Amino acid sequence: MQPPPVDPACGPESDVVVRSRIRLARNLAGFPFVGRASDAQRHEIMLLVTRASQGEGLAWVNMAQTSPEERQLLVERHLVSRHFADSAVPRTVGIDPGESLSVMVNEEDHLRIQTILPGLRLEEAFTRAHAFDDAVESRVDFAFSSRWGYLTACPTNVGCGLRVGVMLHLPGLRYTGEMERVKRAAKDMHLAVRGFYGEGSEAVGNLYQVSNQVTLGFSEDDLLRRFAQETVPQLVDYERSARRLLLESNRPLLEDKVHRAVATLRAARLLGAEEATKLLANVRLGICMGLLPDLTLDMVQRLMLQVQPAHLARIDPSAADEDKGRLARATMVRKALRG
Repeated sequence: MQPPPVDPACGPESDVVVRSRIRLARNLAGFPFVGRASDAQRHEIMLLVTRASQGEGLAWVNMAQTSPEERQLLVERHLVSRHFADSAVPRTVGIDPGESLSVMVNEEDHLRIQTILPGLRLEEAFTRAHAFDDAVESRVDFAFSSRWGYLTACPTNVGCGLRVGVMLHLPGLRYTGEMERVKRAAKDMHLAVRGFYGEGSEAVGNLYQVSNQVTLGFSEDDLLRRFAQETVPQLVDYERSARRLLLESNRPLLEDKVHRAVATLRAARLLGAEEATKLLANVRLGICMGLLPDLTLDMVQRLMLQVQPAHLARIDPSAADEDKGRLARATMVRKALRG
């Protein structure tokens, strides 16, 4: 099945692949892992990393000096993990101007170097993360074993320390009842399948994060090639086949989910964040299936971020109150979908 035409601004294969992510786990030699380090050592790690990153174009945010709303904003933009946002240890994050690169210092490891790009752009994301990794490693020593590779707090990251991941929109597999089979197959392939915000979160709107689960014994090139050229294309083909099956064998079900979502969003006066995300995800499906020619994928992608609580409060400060937020969210979405 040929990929349908979608908004180029959302990246290659964006009908299924929402975004690509590369993450490198690194630790400084001579320091305990974050969980066993003292606050003095954690502060020293922050100082060493920020100094080693000078000239790399990052703006550093000391998490201890941010409000809960600012931390939630970073989580919603997938620039930091929920664990990192909620942690009480000294920690900082560096973010580049385009928000494609973020570096968490004192998460589970001393450094979590992360690049995120829209669509299927894993090789490009890896090149960006690897360049930063090389730049820092030329100025500090990373904990490395000639036998085991890079040493990390979690055993599944030992080796090259690379996590290759994508966020996939898989409504076709969900609506055809194939999602559980795919999850079982993914487990056999040593893949982690997680929800919207990663580990411990739910797959809101049939959005799943899929990544490799094992790094030991594989080179970075092997992991990247296998994931980008074999694993993800296979999952994309499964999803497109499921969508085609829905279109051919149960078109009324597909059209009902899509148009019911549009109608609800255009009429709703109160919307919660999760409900809005689920409905917008069905609108996303309709756009990618050619059922909603008057709407664009780029617009819906932006709305899916703007309906999240912290982003909505930035747009309308009154939305910090939950009840007023439901009103503000519905009003914003209604206006956007009506043009």
